[in-house]
Amino acid sequence: MKPLAWLGAPGGRGLALPNAQPTPAQLYAPRGIYFDDDLMAVADSGNHRILIWHGVPTRDGEAAAVVLGQPDFHTEGPNAHGRGPENGLHLPTALMVCEGRLLVADAWHHRILVWNEVPTLNDTPPDYAIGQPDQASTEPNRGCGIDAVGLYWPYGMAFIAGWFYVADTGNRRVLGWKGLPLDDRPADLVLGQGSSGEGEENRGGPSNARSFRWPHAIAGNNEILYVADAGNHRALGWSPHPRSDSGAQVVLGQQNFEASGEFPYVKQGASRLRFPYSIACNGDTLAVADTANNRVLLWQGLPESGTFRAADAVVGQPDFDSTGENGWKAVTHETLCWPYGIWIHGDRIAVADSGNNRAMLWSLEGWRAECVSQYQDRLNTFSRPMARACVR
Repeated sequence: MKPLAWLGAPGGRGLALPNAQPTPAQLYAPRGIYFDDDLMAVADSGNHRILIWHGVPTRDGEAAAVVLGQPDFHTEGPNAHGRGPENGLHLPTALMVCEGRLLVADAWHHRILVWNEVPTLNDTPPDYAIGQPDQASTEPNRGCGIDAVGLYWPYGMAFIAGWFYVADTGNRRVLGWKGLPLDDRPADLVLGQGSSGEGEENRGGPSNARSFRWPHAIAGNNEILYVADAGNHRALGWSPHPRSDSGAQVVLGQQNFEASGEFPYVKQGASRLRFPYSIACNGDTLAVADTANNRVLLWQGLPESGTFRAADAVVGQPDFDSTGENGWKAVTHETLCWPYGIWIHGDRIAVADSGNNRAMLWSLEGWRAECVSQYQDRLNTFSRPMARACVR
């Protein structure tokens, strides 16, 4: 797989470190990333801001065009350097464009912010806050008990098949709404808890097919819904989409639904995960940010049932058994250090390479072509004996 562009701090002998003062071209511990044909956006989490590029950058170090959450490109700090939550952010972690709107998971303000149009001017205030009664409020669960409206550390979100999903991490659950909940209505689905008023880790017991420890990110298509359950070191999948609290049919990263252990001192191979903080899919490709193993795993063909299926490719490491930060060497275009956010669009994948304070854009075209070639070879190998048998 070929890196196409490096955004953020330039590399040195070790990690890529940003300047002390923010700039339009540097990032500090980015955790979320999104791109489409028209733009790229990054949650520059350490600087408590969102950076937007017009079009998808094609060269290293390209400067952003728009900043949100701060009055300018050179200011940092939560709450817009003390101006307040109406314009400010506190650890934004995920973002996307949905139905023409920009959505940002403002995790430590316990809300999802909505801009009705993608802003083209710096410091544009949001139009709405999902999970809070107004844009000045920032208390967990709206300052009340757990219910189907409030949020507690919402780290991830997705819009799939007409449903809006939020990884409500602090409440150990996933909430789902039919359409965007811009009318302050309760969720139509609570997944991972027995009721909308519960929030215990793994439902108060050991991990299972119906529980989460730290649900962190969501992906899927019309047929399947995936959740990256970072705290249990796994990704879960439901097919078809659940419409009520129910058990998953797929688990990646663990040998079964009851397993939840971390194995940091053994070879990870192509099947284990350690703190998978992000997940993305597009077409028949699934990607998981295997964050603590400093890599991204790729599956060609979406797993729809079963357990412990091995990945088909790895990004950021030379092989499936290597897991070191930047491969235990100086940072290069091909290495990763704590990749935290990923997004797939077309034949490209973007990675928020948090530990290296940068965002990377990679091409999947060569890998996908190789997968097609290998699949065709397997078909040919199978069909030749069958053809001989028919002749005889």
